[in-house]
Amino acid sequence: MKRLPASRVRGSGPPTGLAAMDRPMPWLPAWQAFVRVVEAGSMAGAARLLGCTRAQVSRQVAELEAAFGATLLERSTRRLALTPAGQVFHQHALAALESVAATHLAVGNLGGEPHGVLRVSATHTFGRLYVAPLLPRLAAQHPRLTCELILTDQLVDLEAGGIDLALRMTRTPPQDAVARRLASLTRGIYAAPDYLRAHGVPASAAELNRHQTLSYLMTEDHRWYLLTPDGDELVHAATARVRFNSGDCLLDAALAGQGLAILPSYLAVPHLAAGRLQRVLPELEPNTPFGRHLYACYTPSRRRTPKVRALLEMLVAEFEPVPPWER
Repeated sequence: MKRLPASRVRGSGPPTGLAAMDRPMPWLPAWQAFVRVVEAGSMAGAARLLGCTRAQVSRQVAELEAAFGATLLERSTRRLALTPAGQVFHQHALAALESVAATHLAVGNLGGEPHGVLRVSATHTFGRLYVAPLLPRLAAQHPRLTCELILTDQLVDLEAGGIDLALRMTRTPPQDAVARRLASLTRGIYAAPDYLRAHGVPASAAELNRHQTLSYLMTEDHRWYLLTPDGDELVHAATARVRFNSGDCLLDAALAGQGLAILPSYLAVPHLAAGRLQRVLPELEPNTPFGRHLYACYTPSRRRTPKVRALLEMLVAEFEPVPPWER
């Protein structure tokens, strides 16, 4: 029988490469926890990101340190800092986790049937109205698929947030993602008929100064930027003393007769048709940071994933050639 070199006899030295994985030590969850601690700057912050307790994160880091026989984090009452060993481990952990994610996607792409968890991001109002109704239909068509809808008006990081596809309204789609244009968006100035009867209908942009104009907090400031048919930009300082970071709340305030509001057509059109809202100054086009188009955005690594393809096909069928609010 051929004898193994002494360096390869079990117990003759520390295992290397794949053999090191045979040792009883925490692996993926602990490495993920450590990376999140570094990202968040604290155990508590990592726990919030991971949806677990601070004690669980602390225990996972302690188990890692015991397994490696090295201190990875310098702890103080005010902050955490990486030790030299921690810096080396952090670099390798990031690379390893990226490799695991890539492997998961590559293997998953081999199956033609959508399966696994599909994480979708959209803004609160648009997601509630036009995305949430689609996902149960998609899940019903694909029994091995589970859908999660994350509603947020903040810009999400697709990779860090584990988002498979995000629906974004933006002037400039992300450069590091595939962006599929789904629909054109229009915005206008709207008010309740009762408000206009009480305060008059503005006949020009200059008359907006006589009106209560509602403000949306997600814009850069509290000003309205309005484009004329000639391409000139007019600026109006919004006068609302109550401001919102929610499109739903902005709509409710307009419906209640609290003032004039800039609203997207997908939100205003049903109320316009029912007579609950009236559009004013239709010749002026609101120029907002959200742009004129709706995009489906996903990272290149998810381009061929069956679950993303299935959702994209459903979105295209739903929004093209005419989006539902314009039918």
